[in-house]
Amino acid sequence: MEPIQLPSDEEIRVAHHEGEEAVLALFHRTIGQLAARLQVLEDRVSKNSKNSGKPPSSDGLNKPAPKSQRKRHGKKTGGQPGHEGHTLKAVAHPQYLQVHTVEHCHQCQASLEKVKTSKVEKRQVFDLPPMQVEVTEHQAEIKRCPHCGAKTRASFPAGVSQPVQYGNGIKSLAVYLNHYQMLPLERVGETFADVFGHALAEGTIVTAGIEVAEQTQTVMKSIKKHLTESEAVVHFDETGTHINGKLHWFHSASTARLTFYHAHAKRGKEASDEIGILPDLQGRAVHDGWKSYFRYTSIRHALCNVHHLRELTFLEERYPQGWETQMKDLLLEIKKVVNQLQEQQLELPVGQLTTFEQRYDTVIEQGLQANPFTPPPEDQPKKRGRVAKSPSRNLLERLQEHKQAVLAFMYDFKVPFDNNQAERDIRMMKVKMKVSGGFRSTAGAEMFCSVRSYLSSARKNGQRMLEVLQMAMNGKPYCPSFVTLQA
Repeated sequence: MEPIQLPSDEEIRVAHHEGEEAVLALFHRTIGQLAARLQVLEDRVSKNSKNSGKPPSSDGLNKPAPKSQRKRHGKKTGGQPGHEGHTLKAVAHPQYLQVHTVEHCHQCQASLEKVKTSKVEKRQVFDLPPMQVEVTEHQAEIKRCPHCGAKTRASFPAGVSQPVQYGNGIKSLAVYLNHYQMLPLERVGETFADVFGHALAEGTIVTAGIEVAEQTQTVMKSIKKHLTESEAVVHFDETGTHINGKLHWFHSASTARLTFYHAHAKRGKEASDEIGILPDLQGRAVHDGWKSYFRYTSIRHALCNVHHLRELTFLEERYPQGWETQMKDLLLEIKKVVNQLQEQQLELPVGQLTTFEQRYDTVIEQGLQANPFTPPPEDQPKKRGRVAKSPSRNLLERLQEHKQAVLAFMYDFKVPFDNNQAERDIRMMKVKMKVSGGFRSTAGAEMFCSVRSYLSSARKNGQRMLEVLQMAMNGKPYCPSFVTLQA
């Protein structure tokens, strides 16, 4: 933010010498600059997670009052009628059985040892067995041939290559805790010591993660190709991170079934070109409107309308003019209609679609009329960059320019109203940053992206994390059935 240049003593004297009108002009110009700067600062401190793209963690302890966009549905809290519960249920064949005998009558103390049991009341306790690390010793026989004298050694099982080593079970659990549950390396070691009585070295945990990343490279290439060529809608997002003390970016491309992460030093088109999904994307890209996405003019776009609702909420609070409330109501109305038609497996009638478009254009026009753009006077010193416009004008121009992307969810029911899928996926990277702070090397960040992509995709397809990690350790990583595994 550039400092405000206040009038110098010489300028004030010149204005005073020129007369009253010159003094007033200088006064209004100075006050206008100060008022504009004050407005910017007030807008900045007025933004929170409810009316802007700021994360909830930035709200601090002074949380804003809830302002949900959802309307009351009239239902009671808790499980709804017909909801399938998940109550703990008894099993038919427990692993252990303990019989508690009756020896005396609780009333007269008579002996009941020889009395036949009339009934049994059962109660089952689900618990963990004692957990400890098991050591298996492999002994390969060596025999000398009595005929030729040659020594022959039996083969060790695949993967047993060192005199002393960890098995895939321990390594899989270490990777799961570090890469999926986001525990730091030191705490993973502490967890093993507390649970199993055997601490793991940090190097062992890192090596296990590298092994999974290497074993899943083919799956990651296949997922990347599938996202690029075979998905109708792909969600994109990015978030900052620190690698070796320098700012880098985590990029995500995902659907409800697949996730692909990549770490890069850049945020914009250079990074997207190198990642290679957006340049050749066959489906529609859903994103938050970051300008570099629109540089891919050959693909179809869809914008996150939750971002728009937050911006409109901010304008309602800071610059109320009426049109912003109308736009919010219109977007939510279209969303409600689309959801109802989706449930009924119907399409939006052409007449209703046209009406929604006309109402959208009308609100935009009202907003533009209420926020006219006045270019700066030609005699005013020019500043670098684009001419500053009001927050209302900026949003209106974006809504007008990207109308097709804003209303993509109305034209194509495969397109969601928001970009929540990408935000949920990228949020996990923010959790990693909060826990660990950053990465010491690019290789470490890339390894984390590979492992996290693999685990996230497996989880979305109903797989158990420890099982798919052991599959990767065994050289047969999990790949979703609908993804063609690349050679």
